[in-house]
Amino acid sequence: QVQLVESGGGLVQAGGSLRLSCAASGSISSINAMGWYRQAPGKQRVLVATITTGGNTNYADSVKGRFTISRDNTKNTVYLQMNPLKPEDTAVYYCNLNRGGIIYWGKGTLVTVSS
Repeated sequence: QVQLVESGGGLVQAGGSLRLSCAASGSISSINAMGWYRQAPGKQRVLVATITTGGNTNYADSVKGRFTISRDNTKNTVYLQMNPLKPEDTAVYYCNLNRGGIIYWGKGTLVTVSS
């Protein structure tokens, strides 16, 4: 089994920044990629950013140039630096891990951006 624990969410004013972290533990050999998704109230969960073991990244158009995903393979941790934040970034952010085609999810961390 794989466990993912997110942290770093909170309330911030528009234009501010937050850094999310997601630590993976358990059976985490052969990880293909990790990433972040978000789900705003009343909407579907959507991709924010992903990063492969080799460091290749992919971003949703809505966050390109504002968010940066990174990972520390020695700590099995993925980060999401978010700056500047907009009110439309308000959502629950979920960490995601792909291990051999099997997808695991964290429980999510709430990010609220006030205008």
